[in-house]
Amino acid sequence: MSDGKLTILIGTTKGAFLLSGGSDRNGWTVAGPFCDGWPINHVVGDPASGTIWAGGGGDWHGAGVWRSGDGGASWELTRLTRGTMDDWAANDPDFAEMIGWKDEPLPFGDGFAQIWSLGLVDGTLYAGTKPASLLASRDGGRSWNRVQGLSDHPSSDSWTPGAAGLVLHTIVADPENPRKLWIGISAAGVFATEDGGETWERRNRLSNAGDCAGHDHPAAPRDGEIGHCVHNMMRAPGADDLLYQQNHHGVWRSADGGRSWEDITAGLPSTFGFPIRVHPRDPDRLWTIPLNGDSAGRYPPDAAAAVWRSTDGGASWQPMREGLPQTGCFFTVLRQAMAGDARDPAGVYFGTNSGSVFASLDEGETWAEIARHLPTILAVEVLDH
Repeated sequence: MSDGKLTILIGTTKGAFLLSGGSDRNGWTVAGPFCDGWPINHVVGDPASGTIWAGGGGDWHGAGVWRSGDGGASWELTRLTRGTMDDWAANDPDFAEMIGWKDEPLPFGDGFAQIWSLGLVDGTLYAGTKPASLLASRDGGRSWNRVQGLSDHPSSDSWTPGAAGLVLHTIVADPENPRKLWIGISAAGVFATEDGGETWERRNRLSNAGDCAGHDHPAAPRDGEIGHCVHNMMRAPGADDLLYQQNHHGVWRSADGGRSWEDITAGLPSTFGFPIRVHPRDPDRLWTIPLNGDSAGRYPPDAAAAVWRSTDGGASWQPMREGLPQTGCFFTVLRQAMAGDARDPAGVYFGTNSGSVFASLDEGETWAEIARHLPTILAVEVLDH
């Protein structure tokens, strides 16, 4: 087991929070809110340096990435696009003075409203935006360039938004090959590059289209492809090109880097959910949190919370309920709000839209609430350093 400090990085509608459990994953303490109360869609950290980045924004603030090099004690903001507050300040000197506004050009104008996802890959920090595009920074988040190869994809004119808008919400890397990336866009699907972002391939093909007969939801698989509204995706460590995704309509597995996908939803109580998590060492062990349905309330089936675990790559599933609320539970766990550590046994963590964080330190067997009454939780990640 690592003897370093473990911190849960939390993005919420009212800023970023840090939940510290020390070296023994116990005695959890909450610090925050940080980032001036901005909506924060994703927070990631670098275990080597301890640097933390938080991405977010919205119509009011515009989009930006916050950076802390001292464990959250201080933060530096790199603004990327304008928001409504810029228009107000430009026309109201008193308001501009009150918020300390400066009339200076921003690198992407009004090109996007939010940062939705972050990913650190071999020294390059990537950011996904709303509307969907991919940015890259090679100086720790201080300056950014658009990954033009994705924006120029021939299918880009046909990308349509999901309920949350057209968002690039998932960035997945191959740690052995930093030029190899996968991204998830709602609702355009999975895209992959093997040349560092110069060119991209759309990867939504079903391994067996006949398996999808009877799906009638608009986001369901059709025309030989899985539903384009991918919700979350993760690469299985130690297994070449093995990917799992939670889609708007089911859980899927790809053994060939997304070139084809197999439906592994059978055994789950619902086809709908948001996050997916894979064990740090066992490529066949994974967790997901099914909800009762897209338009049925988006809460745990029968209002009883469970994290469903598979130990055989999705061939079968078991509900893990001990320590989770079993009556009157109507929370939602969003797409980026589930994470894990690499300790032994592995820890698994998730946050809810009702402001709770739950942790399992025994790979899902039992759960405990380690924080409550936070704002709506949008993202959970782990920094073990």
